Amino acid sequence: MKKLLRGLYLFYQWCIAGPIFVVLTIITACLTALGSRLGNHNFWGYWPPHYWSKLTCWLFLMRVEVVGRENINKNTSYVFVANHQGAFDIWSIYGFLDHKFKWLMKKELEKIPAIGWACKWAGQVFVDDSNIAGIKETITNAEKYLRDGTSLVIFPEGSRTWDGKLIPFKRGAFMLAAEFKLPVVPITIDGSFTALPRSTYNMTPAKIRLTIHPAIYPGEKGFNTKQLLQQCTDQIKSALS
Repeated sequence: MKKLLRGLYLFYQWCIAGPIFVVLTIITACLTALGSRLGNHNFWGYWPPHYWSKLTCWLFLMRVEVVGRENINKNTSYVFVANHQGAFDIWSIYGFLDHKFKWLMKKELEKIPAIGWACKWAGQVFVDDSNIAGIKETITNAEKYLRDGTSLVIFPEGSRTWDGKLIPFKRGAFMLAAEFKLPVVPITIDGSFTALPRSTYNMTPAKIRLTIHPAIYPGEKGFNTKQLLQQCTDQIKSALS
């Protein structure tokens, strides 16, 4: 019975949900790109991808639960730091965090046709960490957007895990977070590794839980980045199954 259900789901994923997802992705990228070029990128860069992400989770039969939403205020700007289990991390945060934000993305993602262009025009923050000048440019670009409740989302592991275990966080992400002088909010994502691990394109319906932890505020002298890294690591680990 399990093999039959698995076969039916994979047929559904590749022959029904997959083609619908491709069409939705193209429509969303076009709406985001055109809307951002012609108008308010804070609106067009958030709302079309927000609903696209919700539809993606629903389409592939993923259930997303959010715990701790009371820990954030929609009118406050934060730096969110989250672990990175799989591709559904992006759709879960975009669709269910319910807080306007920009992604901190690798510079090379800007070159992806359609999606990369849409992200660029929508004001997502691309980081070139190959030199100091690139990092300074990232800070300058990000500070233009991080106000009036618009936040930043960072995956400090740098890439998706291969085995479901937490990858040691890179200190650079927390050095950037410290530069923005905003409260830092750790987010634990649990279940997306089951849904779609890095090693395959075959999905598995799963329950994904986002745990929003209490914000960590900078002191009078700002953040101690080593201490901030450890605090975020400990809080994110605490909600992993």
